[in-house]
Amino acid sequence: MKKKVVFAIGGSSGARYAYLLMKRLAEISDQWEKVGLVMSKNAKLNWSLEVKETSYESFGFDIYENNDFFAPFASGSAKYDTMIVCPCSMGLLARIRTGISNDLITRAADVILKERRKLILVPREAPYSTLHLENMHKLSEYGVIICPATPSFYHAQEDLDAVLYSVVDRVLDLAGFEIKTQRWSEE
Repeated sequence: MKKKVVFAIGGSSGARYAYLLMKRLAEISDQWEKVGLVMSKNAKLNWSLEVKETSYESFGFDIYENNDFFAPFASGSAKYDTMIVCPCSMGLLARIRTGISNDLITRAADVILKERRKLILVPREAPYSTLHLENMHKLSEYGVIICPATPSFYHAQEDLDAVLYSVVDRVLDLAGFEIKTQRWSEE
């Protein structure tokens, strides 16, 4: 069965992760039915600063404004089965943890949680305060997958995107997609 995915881009630095995740999703388009894309205001700003050369509109995903509560995934009846927030700021993570549904991203996360579906948050901030860690701990208890944007260096990647793909590919693995990627102790 093909997946229906909400892909939210939060306002912390790390838009390059989001861009590479969109590229990978486009490569595996045979595995998903729909990708609903929503970006915060700061995400759009960071995209223009960090990605520059590519429009987020060029991937063919369904794009929704962050104040569009008529988006299908604002309701559990639309049956989106996975939500990925990449990158996820600590402010957004805290709003998700406390159930504050004041925009489409937080509403979609609230829907995913209440429907007991898969929510993957990719925080990209450092260092973590005790409050950040407590919020992540509580979300983990709720079944949320916390996958920090911490790349691996096992394969001695030569360029920045190759390093960043180690996180992107891990997120897609966690979401249940079949992808070809470098894996530990495999050629």
